[in-house]
Amino acid sequence: MPIKWTKKWVSDETFESAGVFDVDNDGVLDIVSGEFWYQGPDFKKKHFIGKVQREGEYYDDFSTIPMDVDGDGFTDYVTGGWWGNTLRWRQNPREVGKPWAEHIIAEVGNVETSRAWDMDGDGVLEFVPNCPGNREVAYYKLVTDANGKGTGKFRKVVMYTFPEGKGQGHGMGCGDVAGNGRSDIVLTGGWLEAPADPEKGEWKWHPDFADAPWEWCGSNPMIVADIDGDGQCEVISGKAHGYGLWWAKRAKDGAWAYHPIDLFNAQYHDMQWVDIDGDGQCELVTGKRHRAHCGNDPGEHDDVGIYYFKWTGEGFAKQVIDYGPIGQCGGLGIHFALADLRKTGRLDIIAPGKSGLRIYFNDGP
Repeated sequence: MPIKWTKKWVSDETFESAGVFDVDNDGVLDIVSGEFWYQGPDFKKKHFIGKVQREGEYYDDFSTIPMDVDGDGFTDYVTGGWWGNTLRWRQNPREVGKPWAEHIIAEVGNVETSRAWDMDGDGVLEFVPNCPGNREVAYYKLVTDANGKGTGKFRKVVMYTFPEGKGQGHGMGCGDVAGNGRSDIVLTGGWLEAPADPEKGEWKWHPDFADAPWEWCGSNPMIVADIDGDGQCEVISGKAHGYGLWWAKRAKDGAWAYHPIDLFNAQYHDMQWVDIDGDGQCELVTGKRHRAHCGNDPGEHDDVGIYYFKWTGEGFAKQVIDYGPIGQCGGLGIHFALADLRKTGRLDIIAPGKSGLRIYFNDGP
C-alpha cells in the first residue's frame, strides 16, 4: 500500500541543505538548515546559528552532516560550498542563542556537495567532498584522542589523482562495486576500486561510464546498492541538471547496462536509499531540486515533486509524495534529511530548498 503523508511548512528560508540532530541535548530532535536551527518537537521556534555567504540565489552551504567533531558531547555539523572553496565544520556552542563558530577543515576547491561514508571500515564516518573540477579525489578523517573522542582536527587521505585535464566530474557515490566488501567510490565517468588498505594502498580507476545517460552531471550522491538481490551492487543516478533517472547493472565482463526509472522529470540531484515504507526493503527517495541552476536547466519551470520508487523485482514503481505547481509543492534541495521526528518508527522527510523548508510526516499506509 502507498504511504500517506502530512505536509508541514517550517520556513520560507531558501537554504538548500538540512540536517537533523539533537542540538541542545534535551532528547528531542531538531532541524538545522542554513543560518538557523528549528527547535523540536514542533519546529516553530528558530534560533540563529551564524551568517552564511550568499551568492545570488545560492547560499554557500551544500551539506549538513552531524558529528561530534570536538568530542564535547554536543553534536556539530560539517558543510562546504561552491564559492567558499572549503570543507568546514560549525561548532555547537552548547548554549541556546550563542553563535556557532566556523572552522576550516581544508581548502578543497568548488564543493558541489559533501557526503559522509565509512571509507576504512572502522565504524567512523569520513567526509568526502565532490569537487567537479578537482583532479584529486580525497576523504577527510576525524582525528580522535585515546578515548576515541573527536579532537576538532582532520587528516586528509588522497585516494586518486586524475591526469592533467581531467577531474572528478559532477556526481559521487560510495559502495561495494567490486564485490569484495570494500568502499569503492563511484564518479560520473567511472569508479575507483578500493584497495585492502584505503589509506596506503593504490586505488584503481575504471573508466566505465563513458556512455552513461546521465552524461556529465550525475546525482549527488549516486546510489550504490544491491537493488535486485543478486549479491552484486548496482548504481542509481539521475541527471542532476536535466531530465532522467536510471539504474545501471554491471555484467561479468564489466560492461554496464542502463535502465530507465523515470525519463520525464528533471533535476534528480539528491537521493537516498532507505526503507521508507517499513517492509524491510529499501526504496529510492528522491525528487526535483527547484531552480538548481536558477532557471537555466531543462525542466526548471516544470512542476516540482518528491517521490519514492519501489523495486518490483523487474523495475521501479513510482509513488508520489508531493507534486504540483511551483510555490504550492516542495522539492528536495541539494541535501535533504530523513529522521523519525515523531517517534512513530517511520522515517519522515525534511525537505529544504529554494521553495522553502518543509517536513513530510510519514503516516504509513
